[in-house]
Amino acid sequence: MLKYLLTFIKGIGMGAADVVPGVSGGTIAFMTGIYEELIDSLRSIDHAAISLLLKGKVNEFWLKINGKFLLTLFSGILLSIFTLARLMGYLLIHHPVPLWSFFFGLIIASAIFILKHIDKWRIPYVLALVAGIAIAAWISLVSPGETTEELWFVFVSGMIAICAMILPGISGSFILLLMGKYAFMMTAIKDFNIAVIVVFALGAGLGLISFSHFLGWLLKRYYKTTIALLSGFMAGSLVKVWPWKKPSGLAEGIDFPAMPSYYEQITGNDPQLFLAVLFLLIGVLLVWGLEIAAKKMNK
Repeated sequence: MLKYLLTFIKGIGMGAADVVPGVSGGTIAFMTGIYEELIDSLRSIDHAAISLLLKGKVNEFWLKINGKFLLTLFSGILLSIFTLARLMGYLLIHHPVPLWSFFFGLIIASAIFILKHIDKWRIPYVLALVAGIAIAAWISLVSPGETTEELWFVFVSGMIAICAMILPGISGSFILLLMGKYAFMMTAIKDFNIAVIVVFALGAGLGLISFSHFLGWLLKRYYKTTIALLSGFMAGSLVKVWPWKKPSGLAEGIDFPAMPSYYEQITGNDPQLFLAVLFLLIGVLLVWGLEIAAKKMNK
């Protein structure tokens, strides 16, 4: 019971991470020592497992996919997501600068944490890191703030964003931000929009099962290169979560980072520098605290 209670708590942590565009659920799984079990459990959902289920061998199917672990973990994840979605929606509207500053701190600290797993740097790792930074920064600057709300795109968003659940280093919420669907999905969850939630969940389920095999192989064969690339994605995403923005003039919804003084000049809003620095530090300290707690739990 203690084991499953801890797994449930870790699931809550993963869900919280997936709600905010900062730490990924995969990072939390990595920190708390359940990452390999999660990957192996997801990879076990294969043709053999489906065959057992279709033959009515439910117990064998449940044991093969490590069902107790997955059910406990995802229960914690879902509870956390539905609990925090309303809060995130409110903060995005009423307190954007402190919230984006918090995300900024989370991402900086998470990228540093991930990079610690590369003990000896080589040219491929450096190239992967630089490529990740460049790609994420470019996407952050050119991706529109609004995209179609058609259900097919919600399905695709779910497929892509769920990668964060099994990738330590890149946030699913960050992916939704780039696709212009973060605020949309937070509102859908807050308002309990069944159609949108179900379609997104179907896309996420398909993506989770499909990508887990490939990503598991990729991380085993090219672990450090992949980690460097993911850390680059996170560092490049800082362009997207910079607290103060100005319209780019290119298209509606596309913003560029701005200095706090210029932000105040063009918007007339208080840049809230003290709160911005405070919440940035809180984000950094939160990741640092999670790292320390994870090390103690894994001893």
